Amino acid sequence: MAEAIQPTPEGGTPRAAPATPQSPPKPVRAADDKIYTWPYLTRNEFLCTIALMAFLTVWSFGIDAPLEEIANPTKTPNPSKAPWYFLGLQEMLVYFDPWFAGVVLPTLIIVGLMAIPFIDVNTRSTGYYTFRERRFAILVYLFGFLVLWVALIILGVFFRGPGWNLFWPWHEWDPHKVAALTNVDLHAIFGIRSALGAFIFGALFVGGYYLMGAGLFYLARKRKIAAEGWVRFGVKAVLFLTMMLLPLKMILRLAFNIKYVWVTPWFNL
Repeated sequence: MAEAIQPTPEGGTPRAAPATPQSPPKPVRAADDKIYTWPYLTRNEFLCTIALMAFLTVWSFGIDAPLEEIANPTKTPNPSKAPWYFLGLQEMLVYFDPWFAGVVLPTLIIVGLMAIPFIDVNTRSTGYYTFRERRFAILVYLFGFLVLWVALIILGVFFRGPGWNLFWPWHEWDPHKVAALTNVDLHAIFGIRSALGAFIFGALFVGGYYLMGAGLFYLARKRKIAAEGWVRFGVKAVLFLTMMLLPLKMILRLAFNIKYVWVTPWFNL
């Protein structure tokens, strides 16, 4: 450190003033300072849970339970609906085989949503769960929960009427309504009639969907593959594309009256 020059009062030779020691600079706190999950976040979540429970309790006082007459085994109600928390599964039965809609697809969706925090790693560091740091994980989880589950429950509760036909909420349910739809398999549209041809065509169609989807997924995520690894990329791509089968199949059924895209002796997809 350079020494300061201090002139003498008599105008003589200036002498060097002793250097004053300087204290080290204080660390500057970052703008995105961090806080502990406990007790700050946990306390807020607990208070929000209590407030929501209190609201639902007060609201339930003014709503009567939708009880009907005693069950009659000789008269099936129309529509025959499952409890509201199972209506998402009942809605899936419209688009897939029972084993696929009731077992395979829900299992893959639930397992995929649970695995997102572990397979979609944050390349910056661990412990970052903001939207900017975990955009893909948060968006996929919200899509899987709100669209693939909550939206299906809303569709089953408010839009499905007698005969499991679609009604707008402001329309009266007509028990005599018959859906004038002719659902056909995808291979029949292309003039394929044999069982072997339908099997091969469906396998090529589904395989092409996964190959093209994996290619698009690679283009969208290729900058993170080096940090995540190919194993994580493959698992994430398969789970994501399988999850997207549900909305795509719904579009094919509701917009184009396509029943199945892959018909086999063992399952229909």
